[in-house]
Amino acid sequence: MDFEIKSLAFYVIEVEGSGEHAKKKYKQMAVLDEAMYEESPLKSFLDGELMKISNRKVDRHPKNEQVPTKIGRFIVEQGYDLGSNPNYNLFHRIRISDSLDSFSKESSEVASTYTDTTAIRGGVLIIIKAKLNKYFDEPFVFILKCDFEQKVASITDENTLIRNVQMAITTKNMKSIQYPFMPEEGMVEEGELKIHQSSHSRYFEDFLKYVEYGESMPEIIMNQVMGLVHREISETYVEESDEKEKVEQAMEAWATSPKRELQERWSDEQVMEASASLIEHTPEIELKFKLDHLSVKGLLADYGENVHIAKINDRYVVLLEGDFLQFEKNVSPVEMLKPSDLKLVLERMNKKYSNL
Repeated sequence: MDFEIKSLAFYVIEVEGSGEHAKKKYKQMAVLDEAMYEESPLKSFLDGELMKISNRKVDRHPKNEQVPTKIGRFIVEQGYDLGSNPNYNLFHRIRISDSLDSFSKESSEVASTYTDTTAIRGGVLIIIKAKLNKYFDEPFVFILKCDFEQKVASITDENTLIRNVQMAITTKNMKSIQYPFMPEEGMVEEGELKIHQSSHSRYFEDFLKYVEYGESMPEIIMNQVMGLVHREISETYVEESDEKEKVEQAMEAWATSPKRELQERWSDEQVMEASASLIEHTPEIELKFKLDHLSVKGLLADYGENVHIAKINDRYVVLLEGDFLQFEKNVSPVEMLKPSDLKLVLERMNKKYSNL
């Protein structure tokens, strides 16, 4: 099963120079209907690609902000419908185009707008209207971008052996937009699209100015934790004061820091209560931290169950518990250990610090 391509527009984007002074232009190379596409070399180039794009996994709330594949939602003000969104209107016009001429006109608007995005590279832009007849009467719109590959080579004859192909394209790192988003076969979300861009240059996000993306899980968790922090501060400092303002500013600075130290504000019970509300919605939330050069990685749900944090003479102690220990890679003498009773270990630690 694959999409049937009904219309296709093929553009070449050329960029001369760089930065603010770059000259960018596009040229329409071909506009094909269904019959013309079937006889075109593009058929073998794109065979199976649209289904691959459609089946590519995507999380509504990704694990980080830098994931290549995202779900975008058209921004609509309260009280207005999708027709108030310029990006939606462009996709919709392509989707309902009833002639090759109207499809070509709307596709050229996409090429023009896309070419104006910052930091864009030269390459090929392909705009497609395609149907998945098994499930839908309405077509999908795909926008594909293949950057030019400068270091592709091909064997020609016994004399030259190899020649460089200066304007080669490949589907390997192809960027794509699919509208509407299909969360599963037979279901579409009219107000959403799926984008895939493997490079760090966010061309599609620049191009789609009226599309928003779901928060990543770290963002969601940080917002929830900070909500609890602000509630705790409000309960501690009932009235507004300079001290309250300083604490709030310090916590905001802490939250945005890439490396954060233990704040020592909440008891074990408070931490586990706050964690429970987060874990209820997202059981797989990770817990990662470093104790000096030692790294600990687990789940937030492990805290209070298998992971414990304590202090001995102002030094942090992390206790990990489990049913078995497993070692990997290099063998060490530790693997021969017969573990001591925890009480003996704590006695040794207390004795070490009492002699300081």
